[in-house]
Amino acid sequence: MEILWFLIALGLIFGVLGPFVFRRRGGGIRQVAPGAPDAADPAAYGFLRQEEQDVRLPGPDRDLLDVLDVVQATQDWRAASQLLKGTGQEGEIRWQRVQAFAGAASLELAERPGVGGAWLRAWKAEAPEDAGGAQVYAEFLVQRAWRSSTAGSDDFRVILEEARKACEEAAVLAPGDPVPYISELAVARGLGYAPEQFDLLWAKVIDRAPTHMGAHLAALLYWCGKWHGSREEADHFATTAAARAPRGSLLAALPLFAVFENRPEIVVGVDFHRTAVVTKAVSGALYAVHSARPDDPMLAHVRHLLVSFLIGAERWAEAMALLVHVDGYVGALPWTLNEDPAAAYTACRNIAVAGYEANGGSPATLPR
Repeated sequence: MEILWFLIALGLIFGVLGPFVFRRRGGGIRQVAPGAPDAADPAAYGFLRQEEQDVRLPGPDRDLLDVLDVVQATQDWRAASQLLKGTGQEGEIRWQRVQAFAGAASLELAERPGVGGAWLRAWKAEAPEDAGGAQVYAEFLVQRAWRSSTAGSDDFRVILEEARKACEEAAVLAPGDPVPYISELAVARGLGYAPEQFDLLWAKVIDRAPTHMGAHLAALLYWCGKWHGSREEADHFATTAAARAPRGSLLAALPLFAVFENRPEIVVGVDFHRTAVVTKAVSGALYAVHSARPDDPMLAHVRHLLVSFLIGAERWAEAMALLVHVDGYVGALPWTLNEDPAAAYTACRNIAVAGYEANGGSPATLPR
């Protein structure tokens, strides 16, 4: 997957925050202007320090984190299997948990080649008929291809071909579950499925989960111009899904993700964030956030991306109102595109605090 780097220039000159700089490639987040906002104190708002931010998830899932701790400490897969058996197929949580287990195994393997993630290999070998294990293994192969291989290389394609077979096997074990097909959406992007072939795969997803936000985000990446479609096709996919979304669905926020994926190579200052296209997408995402169920598993994903756009537009109070809900968990866009998601997030959050206070805000005036 093409790595998209998110760079923010920060500086506070006479109480006025300097412009933001966003780039699609580069060295992550860096300070390009002197005068960091030291006067503002994020701790006064109850915000956590950088080292306390959890980079594994976009929001809290205590059951998942407890099981992850057990699995990684004992290298025994059974707790993960039990958790997935108790997680229904109908919502977003199963997909997020499958991603988290696969991501944990993938990172273990990257840190300890040939040894890390042994619990997942044991799960696959000892319980080949376990639907949850099959799904995690398929997603693990997808993540391994995108993380460890150069897109388009022979190794990349070999791993994704193996992932495609694993997705098919997982789908057989759980016919009504959309998760194996959602994993295959990333395979389709990497292997370059023709649009007709992709449409057949997408039909299998929406037949099982027509309003699945995670699936729509995966499909959106396929339609973005840097893969197989065009900016227009990606925008059409996003706006159509948003228009058809039932009330309370976070699909109304999908156009904001399309704007993010297709943003210009370099964005300087606030002008981009105040264009009609971006403003409309932000409004749609805010509507989605305010009308969604408080326990919607995808709510944190939308809030995180909204925060970055609201700060870019210098809409400090609105950004702060969202930050109080997401602080502590930073495993979401745009932070995960940086080598150090916690550093990227806390730098941006501290800018919001400084901007909020420079415009008269304080911990006492922030609604909770």
